[in-house]
Amino acid sequence: MARTRRTFTPEFKLQMVRLFENGKSKSDIIREYDLTPSALDKWIKNHQNSGSFNVVDNLTDEEKELRKLRKENQQLKM
Repeated sequence: MARTRRTFTPEFKLQMVRLFENGKSKSDIIREYDLTPSALDKWIKNHQNSGSFNVVDNLTDEEKELRKLRKENQQLKM
């Protein structure tokens, strides 16, 4: 059975990260809140790297440059 895509607020994500930081195991958090392991891992990584769950805040310099160049290229095509 396919899982429907859910969205989570930044507050919820932060709460899950804090549970992990305070010693609760990833498997317990995943099971209790019905999360995917990859989602929790991503939230923890993003919070540790930038303190933000916003995709733009967590891009590497190369990814930011690539986005900028693609946008520039699109404008030049117009």
